[in-house]
Amino acid sequence: MITTKQLYNLYLQYPVISTDTRKIAPRSLFFALKGDKFDANTFAKQAIEAGAAYAVIDNGAYQLGDRYLLVEDVLTTLQDLARHHRRQLTIPVIGLTGTNGKTTTKELINAVLSQHFKTQATQGNLNNHIGVPLTILTIDTTHEAAVIEMGANHQKEIELLCSISQPSHGLITNVGKAHLEGFGGIEGVKKGKGELYDYLASHSAENKIAFVNSDDAVLMEMANARDLQTVIYYGNNKTNSLISGIIVENAPLLTVQWTNNKTEENYTVKTQLTGAYNLSNILVAICIGTYLNLTAAEINAGIENYQPKNNRSQIVQTATNTLICDYYNANPSSMFVAIENIGKIDAKRRVLILGDMFEMGQESAAEHAAVIRKAMDTPVDERIFIGKDFTAAAEKTGDEKTNRFYLTAEDAIADLKANPIKNSTILIKGSRGMALERLVELF
Repeated sequence: MITTKQLYNLYLQYPVISTDTRKIAPRSLFFALKGDKFDANTFAKQAIEAGAAYAVIDNGAYQLGDRYLLVEDVLTTLQDLARHHRRQLTIPVIGLTGTNGKTTTKELINAVLSQHFKTQATQGNLNNHIGVPLTILTIDTTHEAAVIEMGANHQKEIELLCSISQPSHGLITNVGKAHLEGFGGIEGVKKGKGELYDYLASHSAENKIAFVNSDDAVLMEMANARDLQTVIYYGNNKTNSLISGIIVENAPLLTVQWTNNKTEENYTVKTQLTGAYNLSNILVAICIGTYLNLTAAEINAGIENYQPKNNRSQIVQTATNTLICDYYNANPSSMFVAIENIGKIDAKRRVLILGDMFEMGQESAAEHAAVIRKAMDTPVDERIFIGKDFTAAAEKTGDEKTNRFYLTAEDAIADLKANPIKNSTILIKGSRGMALERLVELF
């Protein structure tokens, strides 16, 4: 069987990784990964015929010649290859995780750093045990910085991803109620996300840098409980933070005033983001840029030019409405801050359209009821809930009498077609599986 070092020598000659025979890059290394419904060993011959230089397999029955590299386990080999490659890199690698805002924060940091460095960053949300090693293996000698997003729905996943990406700098965006079923409750979430701080603390001899939101009591507690060598703070508190900032406009796009507390200089940046909850994401991007010696002009250019996509805090202006499209994912924490935000937006008429939250486990009924109560307490003109979990929670509390509840998106679409909403600012938020993008054309 081929060793990691032998495989790495081949990777240096063929530094492109393919995992899908429908998209084989010429002269690439094909890794025959297994899925729930397929075994890519069976596609190794097809990959070679499509132009791959070598195929990495873990089933000897498919080894048809010297270009078929047999290993014990293809996924483990991919991860080991990425670890080995990462050890050759001397650039700043910023690793981040958190319950909410990971992808937006990753993209903001990348937008800022790319004003000064040639950067590489996680594409989309390819932030798992396959996506992270694939991203690491796209970093070459021309890159000067990298931003790696790490996601998890169980404990020990961030520990694994840190062992692969080996971040020199790290941050946790926040810790909230998401994937409660997999993590085993909120304390499990804290432990799982805290594995990033654990990694930085355990490698303190290498002077790992942690960026911590000084306004977040949970993150401060988690950081203080660990022996982190260097901590850089950001937030509203000017005393302890390298960067502090406030929102000066939310209508619905954010304008932020920020201060470099080292030089005591103030700056204003107009963003293309909505949501007061994005302030901390903006500030940490500014903080990292400042720490890595970017100018304020470079930092502001990165923030101003970043356009949200993938249905995350995305503003869509129609002929009659302003839509806040935030239906890539949802959990109780992100629901609460999104609902709070629309209550603060300067708008003539505000409407909430909320879809069910998934992966809540035994907490599902209580968390959906809590979101309904939060919506009821928020100054909006209309509240619409979609999904069986919201409907069931409303039936127990009697809230179905004062708001509009629909079991399915199809039910909601039919009613909204008959009773269209106009001249409103509308938040559309729900878990990805609800597919709430189907509602957009109605407005």
